[in-house]
Amino acid sequence: MVDTDRLRHLVASVLPTVVELRRAIHRHPELSNEEFRTTELVASTLRAHGIEPRLRTPHTGLVVDLGRTGARHAFRVDLDALPIDEPPTHEFASEIPGVMHACGHDAHTAIGVGVALVLSRLDLPGRARIIFQPAEETFPGGAHDMLREGVLDGVESIFAFHVDPGLEPGRVGLLAGPITSSADRFHITLEGPGGHTARPHQTVDLIGAAGLVVTHLPALLSRLVDARLPTTLVFGRIEGGTADNVIPTTVELAGTVRTADRDLWDELAGIVERLVTDLVQPTGAKAILHYVRGIPPVVNDPRVVDRLAASMGSVLGPDAITGTATSMGAEDFSRYLDVVPGALVRLGARAGGRPVDLHSASFTLDERALEVGVLAAVAALGDLMGDR
Repeated sequence: MVDTDRLRHLVASVLPTVVELRRAIHRHPELSNEEFRTTELVASTLRAHGIEPRLRTPHTGLVVDLGRTGARHAFRVDLDALPIDEPPTHEFASEIPGVMHACGHDAHTAIGVGVALVLSRLDLPGRARIIFQPAEETFPGGAHDMLREGVLDGVESIFAFHVDPGLEPGRVGLLAGPITSSADRFHITLEGPGGHTARPHQTVDLIGAAGLVVTHLPALLSRLVDARLPTTLVFGRIEGGTADNVIPTTVELAGTVRTADRDLWDELAGIVERLVTDLVQPTGAKAILHYVRGIPPVVNDPRVVDRLAASMGSVLGPDAITGTATSMGAEDFSRYLDVVPGALVRLGARAGGRPVDLHSASFTLDERALEVGVLAAVAALGDLMGDR
């Protein structure tokens, strides 16, 4: 599409705008489906450079289309922050109490704007669509709404970045097949008549029943699925009882189930329901399971991964391309891959020495990732558009 030297020059020319935008978004983070200021800031930045976006008014988020004819390929970025307090000692820290960009979505958004600015200055061999998606951090995610609105109509492939604090700046991590896991939620209510802890034989020991479920449900699940398929069931909340000598009438348990296998994801609800019923039956407790299927795994298309490795390696250098591991976290980018082939790419952003995990109040990123992201994404979109 364009020689590497010119591409680097164009990226360098828009980089100050990208960095300034990322810092402005970081100072004023917004939670899922509340990204009104962020949406307007992105839109106004694009308009200032002659690009007219399509807003999802009255909702948050926007879409940018570039190019006039040819194959259309998409790049997705996300807008929302997390309900976390950021330490005030951080540079350009959040000015919104209890809200923080602790997952790098501010960087993703700024990179998306930079990609649009560079592409608008090129003679494109096809068409590009940049999707600024709200509510990635919600359950089951904002991608569902955008898909219902036809955001992938006419799109042949899609890719996205996610910053990786475990990978040094300048490198991108690629993996064919599952790169993130599913995320389902479950809520179990155990019911019994209650009674005195001195006479558990005359009632139903719900705390004991809950203990059986907590200890045995994950273990039994691990014996019913292929050990080669990463699968986890973890409890995050247990509530029950009001006094030391009273057996309660209800106990609540809740948690998540995750797998990296798309076919197993379709079966998990039935497996969990059967196991809960079988575990509780001998205790005499009544078990009510509320299971919510959430986000499927992100399964990267091998052909798209190969294309991205070639195009990104051509501008970043072959040593910049590295492998990456499957994460048990979830990403609603998977919704797009149910419609068109694509890939999620890890973007190196480690700041300092020891990496700090995503969703941590201590999370920071190296802003060198912004330039790398814009450069790599523009190169990839150019190659995809030109691949007849």
